[in-house]
Amino acid sequence: MDVFNKVINQVSSSVHSTVSQLSGVLPGNPVTREFESSAHIASAGPGLLWKIYKGSKRSTRQEASIFVFEKRQLDRYSKTDRELILEVLRRGVVQLTKIRHPKILTVQHPLEESRDSLAFAAEPVFASLANVLGQTTNMPQPANMSDYKLFDIEIKYGVLQLTEGLAFLHNDVKLLHKNISPESVIINTQGAWKVFGFDFCVINTNPANMPPSYVFEEYSATVPPVCQPNLDYLAPEHVLSLVQSQASDMFSLGMLIYTLYSPDRKCFKPVRDLQQFRARAQELKKFTTGKIQFVPEELREFIKLLLNVTSEVRPDAHQFVKIPFFHDIGIKTLTYLDSVLQWDNLQKSQFYKGLPEALTKLPHRVKLQRVVACLAHDLGQSAMVPFILPSLLEIAQGCTQKEYCSYILPLIKPLMTLLEPVQVLLIMLQNMELLLKLTPAEDIQRHVLPMLYRGLDSDTPQIHELCLSVLPTFAGLLDHSNVKNSLLPRIKKLCLNTSTLSVRVNCLLCVGRLLEHLDKWLVLDEVLPFLPQIPSREPAVLMGILGIYKLALNHKKLGITKEIIASRVLPFLIPLCIENGLTIPQFNALTALVKDMFQIVETEHRTKLEQLNSVKDEQKTLASTTPIVMPKSKPIELDSAFSGLGLDNYVPGMSLKQKQQLAQQQDSLKVFSSQPSIEPKKVDNTPKSVTKDLSSSLLDDWVSSTPTSSKKQSFNTSNTHNLSPTDQTSKNSPSNTSTFIGNTGNSQTGLMSPNSNTQWQMGKPNNSTTPNYSPFTTQNQNFMNNNLNTAGSNPWSSSHKAISYNRPDNSQNWSAFDNLLPGTNTNINTGKVPMNKMMSHNVPLLPSSNTNSGAKSAGLSNDDIMDLLS
Repeated sequence: MDVFNKVINQVSSSVHSTVSQLSGVLPGNPVTREFESSAHIASAGPGLLWKIYKGSKRSTRQEASIFVFEKRQLDRYSKTDRELILEVLRRGVVQLTKIRHPKILTVQHPLEESRDSLAFAAEPVFASLANVLGQTTNMPQPANMSDYKLFDIEIKYGVLQLTEGLAFLHNDVKLLHKNISPESVIINTQGAWKVFGFDFCVINTNPANMPPSYVFEEYSATVPPVCQPNLDYLAPEHVLSLVQSQASDMFSLGMLIYTLYSPDRKCFKPVRDLQQFRARAQELKKFTTGKIQFVPEELREFIKLLLNVTSEVRPDAHQFVKIPFFHDIGIKTLTYLDSVLQWDNLQKSQFYKGLPEALTKLPHRVKLQRVVACLAHDLGQSAMVPFILPSLLEIAQGCTQKEYCSYILPLIKPLMTLLEPVQVLLIMLQNMELLLKLTPAEDIQRHVLPMLYRGLDSDTPQIHELCLSVLPTFAGLLDHSNVKNSLLPRIKKLCLNTSTLSVRVNCLLCVGRLLEHLDKWLVLDEVLPFLPQIPSREPAVLMGILGIYKLALNHKKLGITKEIIASRVLPFLIPLCIENGLTIPQFNALTALVKDMFQIVETEHRTKLEQLNSVKDEQKTLASTTPIVMPKSKPIELDSAFSGLGLDNYVPGMSLKQKQQLAQQQDSLKVFSSQPSIEPKKVDNTPKSVTKDLSSSLLDDWVSSTPTSSKKQSFNTSNTHNLSPTDQTSKNSPSNTSTFIGNTGNSQTGLMSPNSNTQWQMGKPNNSTTPNYSPFTTQNQNFMNNNLNTAGSNPWSSSHKAISYNRPDNSQNWSAFDNLLPGTNTNINTGKVPMNKMMSHNVPLLPSSNTNSGAKSAGLSNDDIMDLLS
């Protein structure tokens, strides 16, 4: 149980601590329903009782500042004083809410009160002037104002703004502020000084047409100081003569100026009570300019007048605004910026044209906080952007990346998408180096790069040149896909289609500068093939192409191969060497590159060939030294490699019957090639010369024979002259007539049939006992046809008396074919002519068409012979 209680106590204390912290930051006030508060940034008001938090509106996310007064700060006061202080604070905020002026703090949400606090929302605030001068009451600890120093221009312009605010209160509102002091001045986030702290203000009681009159309230020593104006800045007449006027506020302004320029940032003779106040008033009567040497010289006399004890001597707000001290160029610039919204576009454009030069007179912080905020108002008008953008980029010159991302980049992002007016893109490109330096890489990819793409796609050559000149500066930020799919295609298209020489040359220069950031294969596939497509041949373009080739050749990461040099580059570069527009240095550069490329091709290919030849020599040497192993058995021929394996039935395209016939024919040919010379048993009475002549002219006379009777008569006469009577009778008899029978009717194609009983058909044996060794088989006939077809002309014409068959010499022995000649059944040897005798006799194979019986001619026409051979 004790452990449990201990845990409960720890949890309770932790929750209480968290709640107390949250209640300090987010008090239970109705303002917190509409506004979110975050960091505690400053304090302001009488005694710096107001805590200022940075916040934003929940609905619109608009920046704001939340002023919170925690009532627990009044615990040290009595109940009466508490009510008095609360009344003073309420009165000041209510009066502030009623007034709307650029030099008065703007209230966004009116005062709300809860049991624990008072709160209201106002425009974004940086700090109060008291915080800047070193007063840290109700400030977050540690306070970060020690390094914050006000520039002279800030002080000068701040005083001017306060003076203008007082002029408005005195002349327009007829209101006396009565507490101009550092804690009543608010500096907003834009650096503007705003009047605050209307807790002790006095309203005019006279009518508008009469001089103002203000009810006087005497300063009381018994009332807490936070319920009365600050004595350090209170005019002497409040105590000495018990009067007050608008000049009283001017005295307070003079004392504030003294404090701003004072080395110790304190007022003249700070006081704690009325007695010290009266003593200081006496010293002010003897006040001289010697006591304000730290004040700028042109302001000293006016400060002396403002701090004069006599109120009538003091200048009013309108008079003080016109003094030469505020005629500085920086002050005029800031003043014009405050009122620029009231001008027309012509007046604005004239002012913005001279603004970049005037900005050099302003401190960087002033430009960031004040100028940028004023310029942002007119960026919504596209017609004014070309006049405003140079000033923004001028301010960006002195920014760090953090400042640039906070103040400048959010304003120019929308401007990067503008296509009109074209000057916007032109100004962006002219300052691209600055943008690339300060813009984060993510924003470059998202905003800057698309802007450049739009520039390449535009129609203005000047924009093209600027885009091409700045692209290489951030090539390292581009990824491969952007370069391949977006950048290179646009550059190539622009280079091929532009009519401006400078744009085309800049395209080539841009590609050359991008080469080292590109992939080797991207260069080989996309860059080099595009160069020969460029239509112009001006020397500047040729030199740009030459530079790209030179970079690609010599860069260690790229390196063009010899194959590409020989097949693509040199065929393109060599014709360029005869261009007439080249100067001597340009020609020398071009020819030098061509020579270098050819030298590379020659060296590398010679090395390759030497290596290949050395490999071949080594293979030959190795083969000569390798022992040869002789096989014991003869190698198997390819035709017989698969014989006997039962694969004959799988040979495609041939039936079983065809295979058997092919085997028989092969056997017959083997018999022809191996049969010895055979002499006939009986030699007929035919002379050997006739037989020899017949063998020699067998085919010649057969082929040259024609159906004409004259030639047939000559054929018969010449061939029967040397025959015996028996042979002539056999020759002339109808039964022994040797004829060719065509494929007509039911007859069979045959050759040399002596009678009807003994008939030899082409490729088919007869029924006799004579061996089937006919030389006129189907294969031999095909052999003849093939040789006839290769004779080179029509073998059947009368002009061809002989056909070359590559036949053997006449001295060869043809006796092996003697028994193959057909004969009759009664006398085999009758009518035979040995083959070795056919070469010496002019015995035609085809008999004459004139027979003794007067039968019709059995000779074949040329068409029949062609049908037979086909």
